[in-house]
Amino acid sequence: MAKCGMVIDQRRCTGCAACSIACKNENNVPDGIYWSHYIMETKGEFPNIIQNYISTLCNHCEDAPCVTACPVNPKAMYKQDNGITMHDEETCIGCRACETACPYGVIYYNDEEPFGKWRSGDGAELTEKVGGNVIPYYNPDRAASYAGIRRGNKVEKCTFCDHRVANGEEPYCVDACPSNARTFGDLDDSSSEVSKLLANNDSLVLQPEENTKPQVYYINKFDVKE
Repeated sequence: MAKCGMVIDQRRCTGCAACSIACKNENNVPDGIYWSHYIMETKGEFPNIIQNYISTLCNHCEDAPCVTACPVNPKAMYKQDNGITMHDEETCIGCRACETACPYGVIYYNDEEPFGKWRSGDGAELTEKVGGNVIPYYNPDRAASYAGIRRGNKVEKCTFCDHRVANGEEPYCVDACPSNARTFGDLDDSSSEVSKLLANNDSLVLQPEENTKPQVYYINKFDVKE
């Protein structure tokens, strides 16, 4: 069984946010929720200022605190055999324990029914014209393994586009990156591109002190001169 992971090359990343836009379209992600997001770091003093852009997503931790924190049985937040951290909307009770436990801030909670602007007024009229789906740009492929549109009072997060991975495809953020900054593959396969990148480059993970064993790695970090 493959062990899914991702390597993000920070020198290739241009901060264009194509990954975030692609993720929203592929996974029908509501406004205000970001399965693929970023951290902006600004260091130094004018005029010697350096700004770093760090792409973020669920780290699919090997020792996932969100899974440990989930109080229901069976777990609403759980690990697949391939290492992907998944979420079951049907068993989720909306307690947000996983969100609190996540040290990376990449789990989001739907406070209300998503896509409300497409359910009333001019939005509802447009929705009806394009076929009556909840949102005009709805991607039905997402619903192959997870609710195409998640309900209110539930959490949600990146799933490495598990529905695409199951079909031998890469997460859509990887396909959409114009500078090839993201590489996805099997961390247990020494011949995979992700394994080669990690073998040939110094890498880091976010918040290593948390000891969650993230499966998203960063290489070629920009040197910051104080």
